[in-house]
Amino acid sequence: KYQWYRNGKAISKATKPTYKLKAADANKRISVKVTGSKAGYKTASKTSASKTAKRATLSMGQKNAIGSARDYLDFMAFSRSGLIDQLKFEGYSTANATFAVDYISPNWNKQAAKCAREYLDYMSFSRKGLIDQLIYEGFTKKQAEYGVKAVGY
Repeated sequence: KYQWYRNGKAISKATKPTYKLKAADANKRISVKVTGSKAGYKTASKTSASKTAKRATLSMGQKNAIGSARDYLDFMAFSRSGLIDQLKFEGYSTANATFAVDYISPNWNKQAAKCAREYLDYMSFSRKGLIDQLIYEGFTKKQAEYGVKAVGY
């Protein structure tokens, strides 16, 4: 079994023998833990030494998409898919929009909570209605439930 780590924290779904670095890995310590097991033998694990992932040179489109993504998040809350869609609407390519959103890597639970608060500031919702609205906005069910709970619902 393989598990890749970023700054000592397991990277979700990074469980293959190889791992392709993401924008979120730039300047972070990356390591892998390999676990071997076989019936009748003791399970053994070994973790590699960590290496710092180097920051890639960014294209002008990537830099501008990153700036726009940050500007949007300073103004209002977005889900991952919602922010990518907004950047695409502004004319960024799907590749640059996705790169920018993954590069800045906001906490989507916090974004869901911020979005829930924004909705409640303007209108009333049932708990289920607010969760459904957040899901409609592109948050996962888990993120939506976190956001609703974070605003005291």
